[in-house]
Amino acid sequence: MPTREDAWKLVCEYTQSESLRKHMLADREHPAEGAKILRERGYPEELVRAVMSHADYCDTPRQSPLEHTLFACDEIAGFITACCYVRPSKSILDLEMESVKKKLKDKAFAKGVSRDDVRNGAVELGIPMEEHIAFCIAAMRENAEALGLRGNL
Repeated sequence: MPTREDAWKLVCEYTQSESLRKHMLADREHPAEGAKILRERGYPEELVRAVMSHADYCDTPRQSPLEHTLFACDEIAGFITACCYVRPSKSILDLEMESVKKKLKDKAFAKGVSRDDVRNGAVELGIPMEEHIAFCIAAMRENAEALGLRGNL
């Protein structure tokens, strides 16, 4: 199984834009292109399937825990990032779950983020939305520097 570092090197090799690296939502082709590259490099089919299943438009039903987790974290990670950008600190280090939950209700904020996908992700994992948001914030905090979310704290 490739390491996280191996995967990151592959992303950097094929994706020059820093913002696209942070969230691979450049266009609707990224799952299929990513899957093609992963297959060419000999990555396990389990990872290829997860990439394909995280976007409903790829028509790959989610089955494994990995597939459900990737789907559940994809949209909320982008939304949490947007929440950080509008904070005075520009940081995830002082972002709280309640703030994210409140912003989810504002349909004009980060309107490109599918609220249905955010909700369905938590449902697929079988956890309350609040727990899912808090977990994702905590995971992103651990990588604040790499994500560019340390802000001015």
